[in-house]
Amino acid sequence: MLHLEKIQLYQFKNYKHQQFHFKEKIVGIVGNNGIGKTNLLDAIYYLCFTKSYFGKSEVNSVQFGFQGMRLEGDFIKNDQSEKIICIVRENNKKEITRNDEGYKKFSEHLGQFPIVMIAPDDVELINGNSDVRRKFLDTLLSQLDTKYLQNLIVYTKILQQRNSLLKMAAEKGKMEESLLVILNQQLILPGTYIYETRKKFATNFLPKVENSYKQIAGTEEPIKLQYNSQLAENSFEQLLLNSQARDKMLQRTTVGIHRDDVAFTFQNESFKNIASQGQRKSLLFALKLREFEELKSAKGFSPILLLDDVFEKLDAGRMQNLLSHVCKETDSQVFITDTHKDRLENSLNDLHVEYQLVEL
Repeated sequence: MLHLEKIQLYQFKNYKHQQFHFKEKIVGIVGNNGIGKTNLLDAIYYLCFTKSYFGKSEVNSVQFGFQGMRLEGDFIKNDQSEKIICIVRENNKKEITRNDEGYKKFSEHLGQFPIVMIAPDDVELINGNSDVRRKFLDTLLSQLDTKYLQNLIVYTKILQQRNSLLKMAAEKGKMEESLLVILNQQLILPGTYIYETRKKFATNFLPKVENSYKQIAGTEEPIKLQYNSQLAENSFEQLLLNSQARDKMLQRTTVGIHRDDVAFTFQNESFKNIASQGQRKSLLFALKLREFEELKSAKGFSPILLLDDVFEKLDAGRMQNLLSHVCKETDSQVFITDTHKDRLENSLNDLHVEYQLVEL
């Protein structure tokens, strides 16, 4: 079991200093737009994932006009008390402690307090570019597999170095070929591990998403999800050799796992080109609920679930089905935001579950 009992926010976004106590498994958070509902969810996410869900720099998490911020969370995990503190100092240095013990690497914290968030802009997972879908895979796999996360960190660092070398060579008109060879070799091992891990995971995960989509949409629509990678056709080493001239010309690395994607097709056409809004929402929730189930299966307990403004994105029937699943059929602690207090109360009352309402 994973349960957040209390959170304190200091100079985090629009909160100067505020604390919240959470007594129930289901927590509704209501208030007008712009008052801080999403920021409260983001603070919970930050404590679990060591950074904002919205991926901006640490400066964006600090209240405007102030320097530094602090988040404190009191959790119960498998009947043990856990205190997590995240601090961004005035010099933008970040610190994270668990029970007063600092981490040598922030990556050690990922997966310890699994969490899933669904926010309005997540529709970009369906409509957006491939980098959004890679981030989704990376976020999930990083919570499941520490080795995957370490390889991803190494790959990203070496990729940046290789791209810098290509750009510098174009500016100087001369390439340090020996350094390029070294960077190629350093890129191959983590890149190949990431590819193999993604491929194995996708083989199991994507058919489950397809089934979840059919259940949510209430139809047998022929939707297909497929993991695509350049490494499926050639070894990474061969890809780098073949693309070397092109990379030098474009001053960036044009092949590798940073180009992977998950393709969504519907009746053999691109899903986002022909799908209705309802179908896109159904696929988004299918992806997120499968993410939830994968974490639950791997950890042995349910992750915390954050639902931000989802009432505006789903029709009443789909919304009630979603709430029934996460509030009644799992032991997850669920945080739900809504601008309409009556709507949220009525939905939760219909489920006959105990809940707490936080009014901002």
